[in-house]
Order: sequence, then structure tokens, then C-alpha cells
Amino acid sequence: MSKIYTFTKEERLCDKKLIDGLFHNGSSFLCYPFKVSWLAATGPQPFPAKVLIAVPKKRYKLATERNLLKRRMREAYRQNKQQHLYLPLQEAGKNIVFSIGYIGKEINTYDLIAKKMLKLLAQLTAEAMK
Repeated sequence: MSKIYTFTKEERLCDKKLIDGLFHNGSSFLCYPFKVSWLAATGPQPFPAKVLIAVPKKRYKLATERNLLKRRMREAYRQNKQQHLYLPLQEAGKNIVFSIGYIGKEINTYDLIAKKMLKLLAQLTAEAMK
């Protein structure tokens, strides 16, 4: 099994200071049904990008619905991150931290989430390269 299609703990954004910095100093854009906040990272990182995936409790009261959406988002990210995000960032020598928040009003299918995730990653790569 190839390691490029994994999603390890080191690729997840868990550091409270980084998360605070991301939401206070970062840039954001909408790619419905997602809202992305991102910030160029300083210092060496084992991966070119760290991600935080969130689904609001305010809109989806049931934990099963939130977990379903997070699973679909994580899987779509895991399948597409290497080609559409990591390779361009590595070529440019950049590191970023970002969050993907689900702002959609309905629970979308995996196919739609995967299609939108591709669009989101392309837009994020373009923003980070500026």
C-alpha cells in the first residue's frame, strides 16, 4: 500500500496556537458548501499542509450527521491531496495550515463533496501561490 493516500495525525491541525493564528490572521474564501481559512506556515513541517475539518453543531444537531459529513470530507481530501495540493506546494517550497468548514444546508452525497473538494484544492493552491 502506498503512503500517499494516508491521512495521519501529523497532517491534522491540532495545535491551539496555530488554530488561533489561523482564524485571527489568516485569509478565507468560500467554495460552497465549504468555507476555507488558510495561513502560510512558518518553520519546517513534515507535510506541506495541515488541515482542520469542521462541521458546525449549530446546523447539524445530531452527532451522526456531523460525523458522516466529516468522514466524507476527510475521504475526499485524502484521495486528492497529493496531486492537487502537496505536489504544487512542494514545488514552490511552501507550507500552509488551513481549515475546511462545512457551511452547506443539506447533507450532500460523497460524489458532490469530492467534486467540490477538487475545486476547493485548486482554488487553495492558487491562493497560496500568490
